[in-house]
Amino acid sequence: MQRALAVHPFQCFYSPRFDPKPYFYNSPKINTLYPYSNSTSFSLSREIKVLAANKQQPHDIINSENRDDENELLQEKVIAAAADDELDLGWLPAFPHVLTASMSNFLFGYHIGVMNGPIVSIAKELGFEGNSFLEGLVVSIFIVGAFIGSIASGSLVDKLGYRRTFQIDTLPLILGAIVSAQAHSIEEMLLGRFLVGLGIGVNTVLVPIYISEVAPTQYRGSLGSLCQIGTCVGIIASLCLAIPSENDPHWWRTMLYIASVPGFILALGMQFSVESPRWLCKAGRLDEAKKVIRNIWGSSEVDKAIEEFGSVIKNDGSDLDSCWLELLEEPHSRVATIGGALFVLQQFAGINGVLYFSSLTFKDVGISSSALASLYVGLTNFAGALCALYLMDKQGRQRLLVGSYAGMALSMFLIVCAISFPLEGEISNNLSIVGTILYIFTFAVGAGPVTGLIIPELSSSRMRGKIMGFSFSVHWVCNFLVGLFFLELVEKFGVAPVYGSFGAFSLMAAAFAYYFIVETKGRSLEEIEMSLNPNFQGKRNSE
Repeated sequence: MQRALAVHPFQCFYSPRFDPKPYFYNSPKINTLYPYSNSTSFSLSREIKVLAANKQQPHDIINSENRDDENELLQEKVIAAAADDELDLGWLPAFPHVLTASMSNFLFGYHIGVMNGPIVSIAKELGFEGNSFLEGLVVSIFIVGAFIGSIASGSLVDKLGYRRTFQIDTLPLILGAIVSAQAHSIEEMLLGRFLVGLGIGVNTVLVPIYISEVAPTQYRGSLGSLCQIGTCVGIIASLCLAIPSENDPHWWRTMLYIASVPGFILALGMQFSVESPRWLCKAGRLDEAKKVIRNIWGSSEVDKAIEEFGSVIKNDGSDLDSCWLELLEEPHSRVATIGGALFVLQQFAGINGVLYFSSLTFKDVGISSSALASLYVGLTNFAGALCALYLMDKQGRQRLLVGSYAGMALSMFLIVCAISFPLEGEISNNLSIVGTILYIFTFAVGAGPVTGLIIPELSSSRMRGKIMGFSFSVHWVCNFLVGLFFLELVEKFGVAPVYGSFGAFSLMAAAFAYYFIVETKGRSLEEIEMSLNPNFQGKRNSE
């Protein structure tokens, strides 16, 4: 089928020997000047015929060389116009690649939930039942591995690119899941959990950066929300699979074997996924970068994107030779500080403590099954992530962060009121449930997905991997501290003061987002970097 094409008049080449009217009349602007034109579009094949017909005019023999050059230039412009007028598929071309990367977040969520139910059976079979220290170590060794993985991820991706780093990182994920599933001693279980944590630490850094660099600008927020959705789906899957563990004490081995399957899928899927066009440019592979941009963003974006990439690289240099000490320099230090602060506030706003304590809250209203209570929490988290997918590119990152933390603070204070004031038991329990559900939902709408996305958006191209690695290492340290001291603080001070402190941190996070976060909605990563980097602006002004 021949495709209709409208060409702007300034895209045509005018020659005294070449009649431009067939082109000019097809422009909406020119049609207003030439109302007698009946044509509104034309096909590419027709234009080639016109070119051929003009070549055969007798009076053209005199200056055939000049005319051929003119006609070739016209033909190139027609083809370029055809590319500009191509069908915009929006987020669809990038979606399969983003979805494949989000498999890493599915694994993250799965390994968060996989120990929830079966930990008692594991402790009994491996001989450390009743030893709270070893039970805690099985969980916390995962965080130690994730911390190391986060630190290592920045250097790995700078050297190898995203696709190869993803594929290499599936090795500890697969091996760790199999070692854990076959464990017959506490040492083997700890080794398996450490390897899994190592892989998760790398992936939690890679996924948001990869999505931010591959997704089209106008859909970057929505596609970035797939990180949170993948985590939620992983948690829900592990909780559903944990239900048989209540009756089968050896079911945990099957669950851990299953955890190796997404790793194989991720390794295979990345073989067919695109490399980040920005990384390709920094590696000097311009032809490959143009091909990727053409495939996932459209042909009309190629020249603009390559020009922006080149400007940023020229100003700041390639990240292939960056070092960690550059985090101490401006503007990298400012973004690294913001990234670290966002994760400190996120973790001390209490998400892990609330998730841990939610099963006890649900038990007070008659939901005795911890797996069922966790499933309710997972579904709430998933619903909030779906809302974030819809709102991220409509409301913007800053507004979602501020509203999310304000909602979390309100939820915490609602629970504190339910616990502290003399209310009937049923009313108090219902308020606690409402507060818990509202807290988890509002977290999933903003504080969860936006935090991981906003940091790579604010980071410079040169230091994006290392800034994310640093930020997530702060995340894992805070995660560990909250998990370590939460129960001790609850026992010493009570639930109300601890939840009150979570509410206070949520308010601080809302204020921080309002005053220190720059809105990035609808702007390319290069536009954001140019606006935030004073060195770049200084060079532009001097030119």
